[in-house]
Amino acid sequence: MLAISSPTRSSESSEPKLYDRDFHAWTETMAEALRSRHWSDLDIENLVEEIESLGRRERQELGNRLGVLIGHLLKWEYQPAQRSNSWRATLREQRRRIQKLLLESPSLKPYVSAAIVEAYLDGRDLAIQETNLPDETFPIDCPYDFETAIDAEFFPD
Repeated sequence: MLAISSPTRSSESSEPKLYDRDFHAWTETMAEALRSRHWSDLDIENLVEEIESLGRRERQELGNRLGVLIGHLLKWEYQPAQRSNSWRATLREQRRRIQKLLLESPSLKPYVSAAIVEAYLDGRDLAIQETNLPDETFPIDCPYDFETAIDAEFFPD
């Protein structure tokens, strides 16, 4: 049985909601309400917001990982004398994590085209910052398509 009758309302209007006071306690309360099928105890507004935010985080993770991958592909291509096992390991790790993310959330696949375009901006910035090469060294548009970028055998020359 839940110890709190309504997570969204408090007996005093000035008292913050459980969601605002203690997020962890709110998540436990919501999980228990769901398990127990106590629908009236659910904080629907905040549950919807949190579930939507989980989806956004998955898309952000895809973009972040693509950005790091592309940045290292650019570094590999434009600074061949600096190539290292560390760069190779970063490429391998990002590829593996991107593939795992897509296996766990295949509904992210439609976002890949948009994600690679946005991730290129971050990857290009990373390459510019870490190589100290002039901005114009790197193409304005991403030279790698998604399949090529995540191909474990691909290392641009």
